Amino acid sequence: MAEDVKSLSAQLAQDPTSLVFLRLGELLRHKGQLDAAHRVALSGLERHPHLADAHDLYARILADKRDFERAFDEWDMTLRIAPTHVGALKGLAFLYFKVGDVEQAAAHLEAAQRHSPSDPTIAQAVAMVQGGDAGAAAAGLGFESAAVPAAPAPPSSAAPAPTPPPAPAASSGPLDEQRVFAGLEGAQEGLLLLDGSGQVLGGALRDGSGNDVTAPVAAYLAGVSQEAARTAKLVGLGTWTGLAAEGVSGHVHLAQPSAQTLLLIIRDRAVPMGRLAIIAQRAAQVAARWLERQA
Repeated sequence: MAEDVKSLSAQLAQDPTSLVFLRLGELLRHKGQLDAAHRVALSGLERHPHLADAHDLYARILADKRDFERAFDEWDMTLRIAPTHVGALKGLAFLYFKVGDVEQAAAHLEAAQRHSPSDPTIAQAVAMVQGGDAGAAAAGLGFESAAVPAAPAPPSSAAPAPTPPPAPAASSGPLDEQRVFAGLEGAQEGLLLLDGSGQVLGGALRDGSGNDVTAPVAAYLAGVSQEAARTAKLVGLGTWTGLAAEGVSGHVHLAQPSAQTLLLIIRDRAVPMGRLAIIAQRAAQVAARWLERQA
């Protein structure tokens, strides 16, 4: 494979506009050389911005680097260019599995299977979903395939890490958003978790001038969940799962981590609404797990 990379690199250096960058980027990705693959894919995209396969390659590299939000954007762009692109359909299915939306993941898998019925990875993933094993279905789609070296084990003489203090109960007042949304990318960027009465459980919001507006926004949102449920019932929409709104300066998404809580997420207008929905789903899952630990 090393010779293949060297040969493809030479071809690309000789003709920077060549589509050989697609094969080179994929080879580097499978070797686990994600930074090099990233540079190759990005350079290719600059020369071929309307090539669906170029966006698909870049998305797969981003997914392997666990930059799932940008990967979603790239696969979304792939489908805008080529609506039947099987790689993008599989990729979006993988991302929906990651956030726990099995229904959307299955829909994308079924679309991919219609356009590529002989792809064994799709057939296996569909069978796993039907068997109730969504995790195995996601793993079988072939993303996050880069070989990442394991962290070395600490020496036996190393002192054990100190035990962190227990988190305070939700009733003790607003908590650090990093504690509630632990491990979530962008944990400090416009996330607010509330209970049904509008009490802040985690997160914080600031306006464009940097002023803390957490309390007034929380008070305004008190009861919104009940109103949304009542409206959805009146118009026959069933149980509501999310609300989205576009603003002049940004986008807003509301979700329900649990029946008694509300999650607000705000992002700049540069973030597409589809990507915002993915971010909101991920944040809601993190909040739901945190709430379970507090019960």
